[in-house]
Amino acid sequence: MAAIRPFLMFQGGVAASAIELYLSAFPGSRVVSSTPHPAPGSGIMLAELELAGLRILVSDSAVSHDFDFTPSSSLFVDVTERAELEWLVATLGEGGGTLMPLDNYGFSTAFAWVNDRFGVSWQLNRP
Repeated sequence: MAAIRPFLMFQGGVAASAIELYLSAFPGSRVVSSTPHPAPGSGIMLAELELAGLRILVSDSAVSHDFDFTPSSSLFVDVTERAELEWLVATLGEGGGTLMPLDNYGFSTAFAWVNDRFGVSWQLNRP
């Protein structure tokens, strides 16, 4: 088996904007590769990102679907500093939704769960 990577499929041609958000949220991250759809204005056919060491595939769907992201699948991020956690909560949560506000939940002294403005769910934790 070569690799297992999360795959984020966006609709409406917003993948490039999502990539910008993720690169700004995780300093030192990068676009490994990116291929546009052949049809102009159709967005990204496939991009590979490296966010905090994790390789993630990103695509704009060329087909409209009746489904989208759900919080039952999320990206779980551990950080070491409280300031970094607060930054991620603010940055990723802006324009999205809060599922669990930043708080002490017993299993973690500092945890938040947000959906970003594109619908991707992030569990943010300081162990």
